[in-house]
Amino acid sequence: MIDRRDVLRAGVLGGVGGALGLQAPESAAAAEAAGPVGARDWKRLADALSPGASLYRPYGSEYVSLAVPFNHRYAGILPAGIVTCATTGDVSEAIRWARAVGLPVAPRSGLGHNYAGYSTTTGLLLNMARMRSIVSTPIPGRARPRVYGPMKVVHDAGTVTVGAGVTNGDLHPLLEDQGMFVPTGRCPSVGVAGLVLGGGIGFSDKMFGLTCDRLVSTTVVLADGRTVKAGKDTHPDLFWACRGGAGNNFGVHTSFTFQYEQFEGTVGFYQLRWSLDSVLPVIAAAQHIAQDTVGDRRFHLRLGIGTHGTTRAQIHANANVNAIGQFYGTVEELRDILDPLLEIGTTEERARNSASVRQVTPGEASVLLSATTPIDRFATKSAILDSHTLLTDQQVSAAAERLLDWPGSNNEDGAGFAMFALGGEINQVPSNATAFVHRNDLFVFAAETSWADYDRPDVAEANLHWLKQFYDDIFPGKSPEHAYQNFPDPTLRNWREAYYGTNYPRLVDVKRKYDPTGFFDYPQAIGTS
Repeated sequence: MIDRRDVLRAGVLGGVGGALGLQAPESAAAAEAAGPVGARDWKRLADALSPGASLYRPYGSEYVSLAVPFNHRYAGILPAGIVTCATTGDVSEAIRWARAVGLPVAPRSGLGHNYAGYSTTTGLLLNMARMRSIVSTPIPGRARPRVYGPMKVVHDAGTVTVGAGVTNGDLHPLLEDQGMFVPTGRCPSVGVAGLVLGGGIGFSDKMFGLTCDRLVSTTVVLADGRTVKAGKDTHPDLFWACRGGAGNNFGVHTSFTFQYEQFEGTVGFYQLRWSLDSVLPVIAAAQHIAQDTVGDRRFHLRLGIGTHGTTRAQIHANANVNAIGQFYGTVEELRDILDPLLEIGTTEERARNSASVRQVTPGEASVLLSATTPIDRFATKSAILDSHTLLTDQQVSAAAERLLDWPGSNNEDGAGFAMFALGGEINQVPSNATAFVHRNDLFVFAAETSWADYDRPDVAEANLHWLKQFYDDIFPGKSPEHAYQNFPDPTLRNWREAYYGTNYPRLVDVKRKYDPTGFFDYPQAIGTS
């Protein structure tokens, strides 16, 4: 059976499986022959689910539609079965059943954005798309109103509890219609669950903290099927691990409660763009601005270079350097901060960039700042940059030169790097207060490349080879010590130290306590030793 909501969530009304060349078995008999779990086992699982849940087996287009992850690079990993969970009880029953029959489990809260394909499995996939409840609870007595220029913010105005299937985009109407805000990421279809469990950067994190810093509690189904609520006073060790320890490590989360802010007024917005000729002065000026404003929680910046195209001429013509962000204050204050950047470029570029700096509503800013990127098939390598590892002119020149040598693809998202500024409230939290260890840094850096579903295999191979060269050119000899766990890189050897630093041993302790047999497992999962 299939629910149209699930198909819409997977973006597959036209048949993604066919576009990817994937073929599921056409009959239940073929599906049974393909795996060790028998028909009676699957019926037992189906009978244990609530009326709102569904079980899908590998036959028919509906199954393929739900099986395909957002990163189509991993579309060939097909689960033995998919449960679209409607309740916490469904998750519990599915986990108990999977353990009994010997199948691994992987949850998928959004569309399967995981960069390394860790939201896919050949076992049982738990699709959380139907768990989309959003319940808010105002707490007037604790509210702390403050004014930032034309914006009034009521800090800690209340809590909002969301189901595990809620995405960034699902929370937008709360901001647009009610002025309620939880700091999340820029991609609308990313699941809030994956975002918060790995940390959660966005365009308001300096002001209000990472998504995981706003977490009050979370409901978790453990490896033995038990359900617990982790918070400051209940299972505090698990609560600590859930704030930055990444998903599918300690259990399957079915709901999250966050503190929210109440907005009234407007924010500053900017979107700047130059040709690659200006890459050296732009990157240098932007990094200086990030350093100067690291303690200014009001200013947010995403900086990058990129290109796209299939021919050498297109790749050179499309190559650019860009910056985008928002500011909780007046446009005049924002222009003062951005002044070194606004003076760079041609007359046309300066005029266009200056015109982009304006006051907008928080809801408008959310739309302007949103982007679904990367798309189709992609790979990423990340780094955490501090004041000692900011990019030099030599590194930027090497990046720009290699960018122009990108092999190209039919994916309009192209290739390049992005730098997301840190600081403010993020850096006020001690590095051991949550599992998210990157607390004294300036940027999350991500190098990316992408290709289309219909590109030839040699195009994918060339893109992956280019990405390694691109990253190695920027960080010759030795890469930065840390990387961002929400941009997982399956080729990263020292991932334990890179993602979690000195917090990893403590994560192992939590793993031993809540999942001693390592039931929740994938190539970069927290281990028990």
